Amino acid sequence: MSYQNLKLFRDIAQTRSFSRGAAMNNVSQSAASQQLRELENELGVILLDRSSRPLVVTPAGHIYGDFCRDVLRRKEEFELALDRLKQEVEGTVRVAAIYSIGLIEMAEVEREFARRLPDARIQVEYLRPEKVYEAVLAGTVDLGLVSYPGSNRDITVIPWRQEEMVVAVSPDHPLALRDQVAPRELNGLEFVGFDEELPIRREVDRFLRDQGVEVIHTARFDNLHMIKEAVAHRLGVSIMPARIMSAEIEQGRLVAIRLAGVDLRRPIGIIHRRKKRFLRVAKVLLDLLLEMATASSGTATDGAAVLSPATHA
Repeated sequence: MSYQNLKLFRDIAQTRSFSRGAAMNNVSQSAASQQLRELENELGVILLDRSSRPLVVTPAGHIYGDFCRDVLRRKEEFELALDRLKQEVEGTVRVAAIYSIGLIEMAEVEREFARRLPDARIQVEYLRPEKVYEAVLAGTVDLGLVSYPGSNRDITVIPWRQEEMVVAVSPDHPLALRDQVAPRELNGLEFVGFDEELPIRREVDRFLRDQGVEVIHTARFDNLHMIKEAVAHRLGVSIMPARIMSAEIEQGRLVAIRLAGVDLRRPIGIIHRRKKRFLRVAKVLLDLLLEMATASSGTATDGAAVLSPATHA
């Protein structure tokens, strides 16, 4: 029993005409008559009295007609609900980001995204780096934002931006009035670092090792917020992206000092599954992220302006 056959009987019964019902379903009158005979044989009852003009719907025909209308109505309700669900899913782009991609920054992205696509929305989840990769691979998010991104046979990386890494100190630290510091001057200093499993920890360790510098680790944390707090509370100095220190510098809680003679940067990338088919909303967000990264290049958000001498006062 197909939906097409249900609709054909409903239309024949409502119009009380084989010819009109057949025309409404784009079939010939003979084909419609044949289908009805097969249906009556299958059910073992007469649904339409053909001896009268117009056709008369039998009591069994009325019962079957009600069944046809109910099924077809439920089918229409199902299709409408499914369309609404598709529109909701296709109107949402899901993003997983590491914690240091700040809430304020993503709020700016969301505002511009809403201006471009008022009926769409961004759903952002903040995770540890390895969990971002897992979410991208599992397909629970469309895009991931990670530092030191790595590609493989399942993951594609789109370079997003390069964040200048600086020495972070408390305002009363002996280095706080310096505009620059040579890496060797960090030798023997108390140092607040990252947890060992984080990519940024491996890169900072490699940098210090290459510079022949040994520091004294006083604390280790798995996120930049805790490291900033530890530095502000004089547990040691640290090396971190200048970009994420702007609020603390403005508040006078931290000072950022450039590394002299080196260009140490933290790469941030956008990751997604290879061969992923992007819906329009995800493509709009991807374009927006790339535009904003280009627009912010060389501005305070990349760490340049926050390092002026005035910020050290």
